[in-house]
Amino acid sequence: MTSSDNLYFIITENPQSPAHIKAGRICYISNSTYSSRLSYNDSPSYLTVVPYGSQTLQYFPINLSCIEALSAEESGLLLALSDDAERLKWYRERAALQTARELREGTLVVVQEGAEELTGVIRYIGNLTEPKYPNPLTGTYFGIELLGVDRGKGKKDGTYQYRHLLNCSKDCGIFAPFSRVRPLVPRSLSPSVPETSLSQRNVGDRVIYVINGTCRYGMVLGVEEENGKYFVRISTETDENGKTGGEVSVPIECTIKGEVSEEPQSMDTDMLPVKPNNNDLGLSVNSMVEVTLAKGNSYGTIRWIGTVKDSEKTMAGLELEEDWGVSDGTFKEERFFTCPPKRALFVRLSSLRPDSRFLPNNSEGMPKQQNTESETDQTLGMLETVPPITPEQVKLILIGRMKGIQGHCNSCYMDAALFSLFSCSSVLDSMLFKSTSPQDAPIQNTLLTDIVNPLRRQGFVEGRHIMKLRQQLQKHSNSHSFTTDEKDPEEFLIVIMQYILALDPLLKLSAHGKVQDSYCYQIFLDQTHSLVLPTVQQLLEHSFHSAELKLAEVPSCLILQMPRFGKKFKMFDKIVPSLELDITDLLTEGPQQCILCGELALKQCTDCFKDPVFSQTGFKVFCNDCSSKVHSHPQRLSHHIDDLNVPKGYQYHGKSHTQMMRDKMELFAVLCIETSHYVSFVKYGPESEDWIFFDSMADRQGERDGFNIPEVLACPEVGAYLKMSPAELANQVPRDMKGVARRLFCDAYMYLYQSNSMCLYR
Repeated sequence: MTSSDNLYFIITENPQSPAHIKAGRICYISNSTYSSRLSYNDSPSYLTVVPYGSQTLQYFPINLSCIEALSAEESGLLLALSDDAERLKWYRERAALQTARELREGTLVVVQEGAEELTGVIRYIGNLTEPKYPNPLTGTYFGIELLGVDRGKGKKDGTYQYRHLLNCSKDCGIFAPFSRVRPLVPRSLSPSVPETSLSQRNVGDRVIYVINGTCRYGMVLGVEEENGKYFVRISTETDENGKTGGEVSVPIECTIKGEVSEEPQSMDTDMLPVKPNNNDLGLSVNSMVEVTLAKGNSYGTIRWIGTVKDSEKTMAGLELEEDWGVSDGTFKEERFFTCPPKRALFVRLSSLRPDSRFLPNNSEGMPKQQNTESETDQTLGMLETVPPITPEQVKLILIGRMKGIQGHCNSCYMDAALFSLFSCSSVLDSMLFKSTSPQDAPIQNTLLTDIVNPLRRQGFVEGRHIMKLRQQLQKHSNSHSFTTDEKDPEEFLIVIMQYILALDPLLKLSAHGKVQDSYCYQIFLDQTHSLVLPTVQQLLEHSFHSAELKLAEVPSCLILQMPRFGKKFKMFDKIVPSLELDITDLLTEGPQQCILCGELALKQCTDCFKDPVFSQTGFKVFCNDCSSKVHSHPQRLSHHIDDLNVPKGYQYHGKSHTQMMRDKMELFAVLCIETSHYVSFVKYGPESEDWIFFDSMADRQGERDGFNIPEVLACPEVGAYLKMSPAELANQVPRDMKGVARRLFCDAYMYLYQSNSMCLYR
């Protein structure tokens, strides 16, 4: 879905519901959905929109009196601001927003940087990061090259998170939102309005001016006014055709007083490689290596191999793991690759050696690894299917130190997600074997042969295989930080399922007759809920009720994100895992039973959902007789009753609701995060104590040149807590809970459920 397929709005007043959406939030709705809903009601009092920042395509009804329309361009500009309150403030400053819309590449501007106002030229207008599903837009920023006396006062060289967006020298670039940028000379300048900038253009002044986006230099011959606009007549060193000498007339807003300060661009080479090794080690681009510098051993990945000017030696360009480099991928003003500032280092290829943290027998207890990629392919890359680890095998091959997936360089989100999905479940094995495009086949092969098969066969995956997958994802996706930054599990899962392997969406959500696809579902609750110690069943039902959602079909895998925002705020201190998730009442079609008599249900009352007379779980559905009796009560006369969608030709045979088939899903894993580190729990067998806990970075051997030690623990104590009554569980003090159980109940981030009928090996 592109930005042009949507209508955009800003919330100008805090709506009464939902309370978590505040004034200043940008929202959107697709044109097709908007037209569809207008067809049902051409004068609605509210509009159902998706708030920007949502992690799933979830609509919320907002009163029309609380929102105002925006263009996609205005929305992008406002999204670059830091929070909702600031967006609302600048939205009301309509003049500043309109001025920002008129800025173009090549315009000279003043940018606020801390307490200083710096002068530069706009070189880039656009986003810094790619939109993240389901949001169709990200913020629009201005990339500015600083000029004149302000050169060197910036923080960038034109690169943002691996993306090279504008060409400028070191520390001469700034990326800023429109609120910090204004044109050097206002477009409304007229003879009747005094402007100090006019007096700054005196005959004989040296100036920088911009023509067709290119900076040139010259001397002021005079300032002229024509039709209310000012132009500077300049004696040029090179005119617009590249000839030496001549004159040119330039709008005053395209000029700036001052010379360009020349600065050295040479590399600081105080970190000299030692211990050259001329052996042929099979190093190539993307090889993980180490090099000895003046500060000690440093580790990185080869991004480029070749020769440079004035040297016949074979050089390698490294992207280091730490800021021990000297550039962002440039050498002697020539760019060879792109990485964050101070992460690039250029050394002789012969000075490098393979990363010792992943070499055979580098520490006691470290599994022996293969020497080359070809050997790895021969031993681990066999094209075979290995079934998930059975309950009987768990204790034999999976529990212990150096078990599971070895973490490396902020990979815990990926380690925990892959371990949860594939160690003991086959529900998503279809993504390992489905046909895929030739360019994405290596990623699928790495996932199957280097990660899933070794995990299931040996109970251990080396960290270098995870890094290999991250390198492949970084190359083929829109995110250029897969090898360095920590991400959220849902971002990784959506990238690999949707954008790489093109897996069919796991969820089909029905809202007001429209079906929408999704891979994960983020649970949101309105502020009227009465839940204190909720189960996952209750959270899902309340979320579906408040959002007026249903499931169009039974999913094979249901990935639920808990009601928490970021890595700090949690809505509930504890959440009780529901080992089974009954989704019968959440489906749009299929027979349901009256909650009172067990006969075929024909009516549903959403107003009865929170009625304390009924149970705390389940949607409230009734047969005709029971619905009439229930709603004859004076307190329920105003309830809104809907007809259920009962399949045509369905014949009810008098079975009670306890005898009839219900659609249930089974919990098989939980991802948890306390602050900034992901771990996971896996329910590997049918018994209550069949739980294991996985941490890909449970311990570490050595410091900078060491390696992480993953660990899998049996945690049968979880079953004991799940048997407790809600009152007993509520009284449990987290720090006093046995083993690792506290992390499951208090830090749950994502629950994974499977349909047993969909698992490949069941």
